[in-house]
Amino acid sequence: MKKTDIFKTMEQDIQNANLDETTKTKLLNNIMKLKKEKVNLMITGATGSGKSSTINAMFDTEVAKVGVGVDPETMDIEKYELDNLIIWDTPGLGDGKEKDIAHSKAIIKKLNELDEKGEPLIDLVLVILDGSSRDLGTSYELINKVIIPNLGENPEKRILIAINQADMAMKGRYWDYESNQPMPKLVKFLDEKAESVKRRVKEATGVEVEPIYYSAGYKDEGDSQRPWNLSKLLYYIVKNTPAKKRLSYANNISEEPEMWKDDDKLKDYTKEVQKSFIETVVEYASKGADIGEKIGTILGGSVGRDIGRKVGAFGGAVVGFIKGIFS
Repeated sequence: MKKTDIFKTMEQDIQNANLDETTKTKLLNNIMKLKKEKVNLMITGATGSGKSSTINAMFDTEVAKVGVGVDPETMDIEKYELDNLIIWDTPGLGDGKEKDIAHSKAIIKKLNELDEKGEPLIDLVLVILDGSSRDLGTSYELINKVIIPNLGENPEKRILIAINQADMAMKGRYWDYESNQPMPKLVKFLDEKAESVKRRVKEATGVEVEPIYYSAGYKDEGDSQRPWNLSKLLYYIVKNTPAKKRLSYANNISEEPEMWKDDDKLKDYTKEVQKSFIETVVEYASKGADIGEKIGTILGGSVGRDIGRKVGAFGGAVVGFIKGIFS
């Protein structure tokens, strides 16, 4: 378990702030509401696409509690509880027709499950494709016939498609292992692959998706490779999660800087994730409480002075917590 907790940090900050008791009570009530929010993330894909390696690289899975459903139809879907983050790891498809039918039924049943508020239990589905494979037929079957038809209205808001093993997309060629990044020829190939996936999903379902590509990396005895573009994947996950639930990721992100070191540099993804967390604090934790502009300069330009002006007196330690997540 992490030594610090974002919700405890906010509670302590509020208690220590120079605020009247009425304002403190409002803030603490807001924190309690945020603390009760849970995000349910389903991770699915064909066998060998790298679901487990992605989960292990991205999240603090050492505290995972693995369980299985009591219903025989869902018992192959593993449930990882990481504080406020719940990951549903589905069996890989592609191991035989009968198994695929059974697994597809389990996935469909889970996608149609409602929470206690009568809303879909699964907030977001991450479909992982194997970038090293030319045959993505099983993945398209999964996306077009199983996932998207069971996401309800606006399915594009509840699905992400990510192409893993970008380093092996051209059989390991054109990957700069020293700097851990693709060479221009491989980038072109990966861009074309992502565009092809986007086009085929659009043609089959009418749904617009924006696939990204990455590498979850690996650790073997005496050999390892850092992830690449994992920070971009996390950014897209957080960005597509309902704002009030985004802090559910904060306590569970891997604390190993190596996980987030290498990416395509098109954006500063770690700062964008931090900004999303801070915006949630601004919008929900301080809702209805006038707490002034006491820490406007703490955030600095990197995450936005406007946000800093709004966070209020309790934001100092919270911002420090959020900015330290990836370092």
